[in-house]
Amino acid sequence: MSERALTDSVDETSSRGYPRAFDTILYGGLAVGVLDGLAAAINSGLRGISPLRVFQYIASGLIGRDSYNGGWITALLGTLLHFIVAFGVAAAFYFLARNFRRLLDHPFITGPLYGIAIYFVMANIVSPLSQAAQGPFSWTGLITGIIIHMLFVGLPVALIAKWSARQA
Repeated sequence: MSERALTDSVDETSSRGYPRAFDTILYGGLAVGVLDGLAAAINSGLRGISPLRVFQYIASGLIGRDSYNGGWITALLGTLLHFIVAFGVAAAFYFLARNFRRLLDHPFITGPLYGIAIYFVMANIVSPLSQAAQGPFSWTGLITGIIIHMLFVGLPVALIAKWSARQA
């Protein structure tokens, strides 16, 4: 077998570099922050809730119910917190991809699965530990939240990590 044929038969993962931290975390975090923020604002808007209120709710996780009296200042705090979480989500995927490079082979599968995992971490660990008011369980809310996290959290960060690895 020629060296060229042997090289061509090597799995794509082994011939590709690792994702770059800067690209994956910065671009992934920005993409997740913007896309998930827009999805939350649009989803809430369809139920008559303003984007200001959405980001005040996020701030309420840190400062409690007083966030709803803070106007744009607490909405900006909520936006900042939202992006901190988004960069954390991107950083976690970066570290997972560094250790399990196969995550990059099928981003249309691994990304949405990662999004589902993030949804359950946020819903069952982060939110209950925060000061944000917890609403009643809703199947519609669960399904909508999972879909949003699959498409606007997991998928973009997986695609950006794969792109970043190809650039390396």
